[in-house]
Amino acid sequence: MEKYDLIVIGAGPAGEKGASKAAYYGKRVALIEREPYLGGAGINTGTVPSKTLRESALYFSGLQQRGLYGIDYSLKENLSIKDFMYHERAVVDNERKMIEQTVKRHNISVIHGNASLKDAHTVHVNSPDGDKDISGEIILIATGSSPHHPIEIPFDHKMIYDSDSILNMDHIPKTMVVVGGGVIGTEYASIFTALGIQVTLIEPRGRIVSFVDSEIAERLMEQLTKLGLNFIFGDRMTAIEPRGDHIHLTLEKGGSLDFEVALIAAGRQSNVEGLGLEQVGIKMGERGLILVDENFKTNISNIFAVGDVIGFPALASTSMEQARAAIVHAFDLEYKEKLAPFLPLAVYAIPELSSIGLTEDECKKMNIPYLIGRAYYEENARGQIIGDLGGMIKLVFSPIDKKLLGTHIIGEQASELIHIASHVMLANGPIDAFIEAVYNYPTLSDSYQYAAYDGLGNYEKWLEANKK
Repeated sequence: MEKYDLIVIGAGPAGEKGASKAAYYGKRVALIEREPYLGGAGINTGTVPSKTLRESALYFSGLQQRGLYGIDYSLKENLSIKDFMYHERAVVDNERKMIEQTVKRHNISVIHGNASLKDAHTVHVNSPDGDKDISGEIILIATGSSPHHPIEIPFDHKMIYDSDSILNMDHIPKTMVVVGGGVIGTEYASIFTALGIQVTLIEPRGRIVSFVDSEIAERLMEQLTKLGLNFIFGDRMTAIEPRGDHIHLTLEKGGSLDFEVALIAAGRQSNVEGLGLEQVGIKMGERGLILVDENFKTNISNIFAVGDVIGFPALASTSMEQARAAIVHAFDLEYKEKLAPFLPLAVYAIPELSSIGLTEDECKKMNIPYLIGRAYYEENARGQIIGDLGGMIKLVFSPIDKKLLGTHIIGEQASELIHIASHVMLANGPIDAFIEAVYNYPTLSDSYQYAAYDGLGNYEKWLEANKK
């Protein structure tokens, strides 16, 4: 039986980074992946493909230029699905090659097949080359997640898609329904709306992306409505069935709707089936999520788990950092990594939004004193130049010491701009830090200064109102 210092199950962003980290420190590593390609959902069906399609939609629709010139650019009517998907496939192919090169450079043994635990140190691999057992001092589970498939929905029909199969769509439809207003549903709904498709999004709650600051979410819904996206809130789909050349939906509150295609974004579920977790006694929580401690160790001392398989936030960025942290603790390496206390997130809708730290809603719920500072792209020179007049930066800070508690951005480059706030928060800095910094001009980053000035104005009012 082959013996390794580390066996990683799953070659997505978390698994690949964990394997590379261990190999960097001289460990002998085996990386097991059941799919033909490395990269997991992050590269092949999730993060990278959807974000690439977003850029393609912006390009083909001319949407970025509409605010710039005041001209309504229309999507060319003869746009083919091949045109639309071309860049996505090129980017995915390149990312796959990059991962393969990284793995090869670190001398990581890649094994394609289905893995299952026989005991705390032995993994059985069922592969096209034959079954075999391998042994590892440490085992890292990074098997990710897959789209949740409610049993009542016929996903085998060619006009009903999940967030994986949507990448295999064979034509650009005229109408589409998206069921679910989480990150995936919102992103794809905005992408296809930008292409000129008549999209309706159904969400049983009162708004989309419910974990985002409510003011930012409201602003997103307003802009998506202007883009042409139709929302149905407070209702849910009770039945869906193909009828000839269309999909027929029945709603809980009565009524029905017909669409050419449907995208079901009903969340994701962890990939734990067949892993043999029960065989070794690994404890799990709701929805099959693996329970871990602060160092990502399971209740079995040499088995760790990271990424989507342990639940929220289930982001590629955090999953990779979880894997690196797990490895240094698993092997008791001198440099102990901990995840940053504040983790940024982004929703790559059109427009995109990003967030870090506490929202205004959370401050209210936890009775944390707070003040707000805002700045708007329409009042920023770069915002005017690029034609994005709907963007906004929102700072949430403490009136006690002006410490930055959270930052929330909607608009062009939101996912990039959020990192400025991240560094201020990691330094426990006040909003004054944005004023003291010098920004290139004209830039969207300069909006941080104006948001901070707005916040300081509110701070002065707060001081005046709270004088004894």
